Amino acid sequence: MVCAMHGGATKGRVLAVLGPTNTGKTYLAIERMLCHASGMIGFPLRLLARENYERVVKAKGRSRVALVTGEEKIVPTGACYFVCTVESMPLDREVDFLAVDEIQLCGDRERGHVFTHRLMHARGAEETVFLGADTIRPLLRRLVPQAEFIARARFSSLLYTGPRKLARLPSRSAVVAFSAGDVYQLGELMRRQRGGCAVVLGALSPRTRNAQVAMYQAGEVDYLVATDAIGMGLNMDIDHVAFARLGKFDGRMPRPLRAPEVAQIAGRAGRHMNDGTFGTTADAGSLDEEVVDAVESHSFEPLTHLMWRSSDLDFSSAESLLRSLDRRPPHTFLRRAPEAEDQLALAALARDPEVAGLTTHPESVRLLWEVCQIPDFTKTLTDSHTRLLAGIFRQLRAHPAALETDWVAHQVARLDRTDGDIDALVTRIAHIRTWTYIAYRGHWLADSRHWQGRARAIEDKLSDALHTRLTQRFVDKRSATLVKGLKGGGELMAAVARSGDVLVEGEFIGRLDGFRFVPDASVHSEDARALLSAARRALRREIASRVRRFESDGDEAFSLGDPQTEHWNVVLWHGAPVARLAPGSGLLEPAIRPAAGDLVEPAVRDRLTWRLKRWLQGEIAAGLAPLIRLRDAKLPGPAGGIAYQLVEGLGSQPASSLVSLVRTLGRAERKRLTALGVRFGETHVFLQPALKPRVQAMRGLLWSVAHRLIVPPAMPRPGASSVPLTGGVPDGFYPAIGYWPVGRRAVRLDRLEALAEAAAAAAEGGAFIVEPRMAQLIGTAKADLPDILVGLGYRARIGEDGNMTFHPSPARRRGPHRRQAKLSPNSPFAKLRLLDGGQ
Repeated sequence: MVCAMHGGATKGRVLAVLGPTNTGKTYLAIERMLCHASGMIGFPLRLLARENYERVVKAKGRSRVALVTGEEKIVPTGACYFVCTVESMPLDREVDFLAVDEIQLCGDRERGHVFTHRLMHARGAEETVFLGADTIRPLLRRLVPQAEFIARARFSSLLYTGPRKLARLPSRSAVVAFSAGDVYQLGELMRRQRGGCAVVLGALSPRTRNAQVAMYQAGEVDYLVATDAIGMGLNMDIDHVAFARLGKFDGRMPRPLRAPEVAQIAGRAGRHMNDGTFGTTADAGSLDEEVVDAVESHSFEPLTHLMWRSSDLDFSSAESLLRSLDRRPPHTFLRRAPEAEDQLALAALARDPEVAGLTTHPESVRLLWEVCQIPDFTKTLTDSHTRLLAGIFRQLRAHPAALETDWVAHQVARLDRTDGDIDALVTRIAHIRTWTYIAYRGHWLADSRHWQGRARAIEDKLSDALHTRLTQRFVDKRSATLVKGLKGGGELMAAVARSGDVLVEGEFIGRLDGFRFVPDASVHSEDARALLSAARRALRREIASRVRRFESDGDEAFSLGDPQTEHWNVVLWHGAPVARLAPGSGLLEPAIRPAAGDLVEPAVRDRLTWRLKRWLQGEIAAGLAPLIRLRDAKLPGPAGGIAYQLVEGLGSQPASSLVSLVRTLGRAERKRLTALGVRFGETHVFLQPALKPRVQAMRGLLWSVAHRLIVPPAMPRPGASSVPLTGGVPDGFYPAIGYWPVGRRAVRLDRLEALAEAAAAAAEGGAFIVEPRMAQLIGTAKADLPDILVGLGYRARIGEDGNMTFHPSPARRRGPHRRQAKLSPNSPFAKLRLLDGGQ
């Protein structure tokens, strides 16, 4: 035990022990306190006070140590050592030694005035020690000029490692955000990607926070997601701190994190002589170089001001009390604190006529001020807390001066329930903490001990329920079980269920989908490799069995995916995806790519490909039977050229592109083509049987595969004569399935020919008008016909009577079949023409 500093303490000595985190400042202060006959130390958090209380109890015995916080008071009769929160330090009690931890919080906007008051007025009879960051040194020297300064160096180094993805964070990492919403979101991600995490927020009760920390410390989870609540002295085995956000809302506005704040939180990484690292998550970006340099070198700009509030209060009236709270600070570097919760509550209650009528003398004003200091742990800034304070004050001013037992019982009983989600439990804990605070104001309740125990029991029950909810939501128990199995050594047992579920040690870790293993989304921890290694043994046996079934199954076991989803070109085997179609050597010969992972060897993959090709050839042959017959007919001369062109066009070509070949056809060749279903029309030469819905569907599939579409356009309704042209349909799709875009519609080729013939017949007598039967031929409205007829080569005129008539254009009178297509002399069709005598 260290009991001397610079030659031993003298009466009234003030020491400032300053330095970064992990310097042993708190340990040193407690050792100093225990060398005195009496002492008091104030901590910034109730959790830290409780932790260090237990430590002092071990050294001095429970009968000599008191714990004093806003919500808990354990004060044995013979207590000599007081472990407190800074706000709850009983400064009217004289002690030999007094210390305040994290004294740099004098600059904190919300609580700083309390720390500044302790800095200026709290003293031990023999020794006073202020612990904190070096940033307060200049201002502390000005306020306490007699203070001696002791610098403490960090035991270990703290190094910046830059941004990392969540999935790549090392074990024993803490991820830090600055709102409950962000913490919950990150916790969900850590559960899915790393198997789970502990969660620490300022809103958690100490019991819940301790349970979460204990789970982390015990190694049940390797990650912690927290707010900056971990920045104040929580001692955990953290190797790395990752900031998920580089800014925070400070109560007024969002702002970037300051270098000292980064250092305070990042300093949780590394314990005693173990080095620590800090960085950011990938989404947060990188820290500024200046901030990194400051944190690594522990060099920060000093504080420029401290928060202050007058402690010389005037209780003659509520208005006088408010004025005294608004006094100006005595030094320019002291800044008047913004109105705190207690001051805001006082201002609100002073405006209440009933409350004002009860504050008629200084003692009643003093009581009102005590009531206003009841904390609102919900932090919701609603008037419900103010109403609660008004009710308490009215009851305490009544006779007898105590809260009504039935009323207190009702208020507390409604919080004694553990149903609801995480937020509901957090809210109830906040409310019961308020009643715990009230219960420890002994003279306010008829039986304060009873209500202290009742409130504590409810808080414990709610805290345990909250710990359970947090664990259920943010920890994957399956992964935790598997990780324990891995750490215990030995070989993990794995199997594949009939449903395809892959199990390791009886826990689901993924599915065998066809021949591809799909790990469960939450299997992304650093232990995933070992888990998957165990699974592979079972997977290889299962895959060998599936390959045998795959090769022996009939074609009915295979099918294509939903044509209107992104899986339209996926080949299914008993409903499981096993391959994908891709562009091949030709429209009728798409490639097929097995969807098999590295568990399938190349030789086995070739066998799967061969079986899939055999099935696909059968599908294409059945789906394009008329086209396949035409292709395999092996027609000679111009007929062969026409057949080749039609096969390349999936069953149709514009008549203008085949004029020269059609003119050279002999009667027998034409008859043979006609027998195969080829029709020679005014606008197109097409294969009539290829307009059947099943054939059209296959045409659309093959064209979409060849053009690498993500999702093919919707096919027309089976039997539809025409469809409206809409955006998003690629050029060439409608011609590929036997429709031709003309006007504002795509018309099926046989119906387009019927319209062309009807229009030609009508034009034999000269100008003609549209007849309803023409619209019926292509299944559209009469209003759509003008555009379509113009597309067929007719000219529209509006007569003096207002009627629209149509006239064949000169090109139309010649007819598309009469126009010679200019061919390259090297074209195979030019050579065919020469063979037929050059006609």
